[in-house]
Amino acid sequence: MQIRRWKLSAISIAAALTIGILVLFNSAEASAATSAPSSNASLTKPLLAIAAAIAIAGGLIGTGNAQQGIGAAGMGIIAEKPEKFGQVLFFFVIPETLWIIGFVLGIILLLGIL
Repeated sequence: MQIRRWKLSAISIAAALTIGILVLFNSAEASAATSAPSSNASLTKPLLAIAAAIAIAGGLIGTGNAQQGIGAAGMGIIAEKPEKFGQVLFFFVIPETLWIIGFVLGIILLLGIL
């Protein structure tokens, strides 16, 4: 089970980096087509795209890891006491804030708000 978790994490990180690299090449082509930017400005956008991809992937991986244990324990609780469904659902949804934070941070980095 541990090996499968690491494989899924590696696949998620690889997918995020692939998306970041695709954004990197698209932004590089767009900036080359418009004008010749300085060397510092040409590195900023691609690095921000990769940082945003890593932030989103980290949030998703963290959410998955947290919900794995909570979901298994929650199913055991619901099997014994079905009236605890609302409480278990609340605790299962709490880790969702991790991917929301990662997504918001990624958008902030891509839009250059900070």
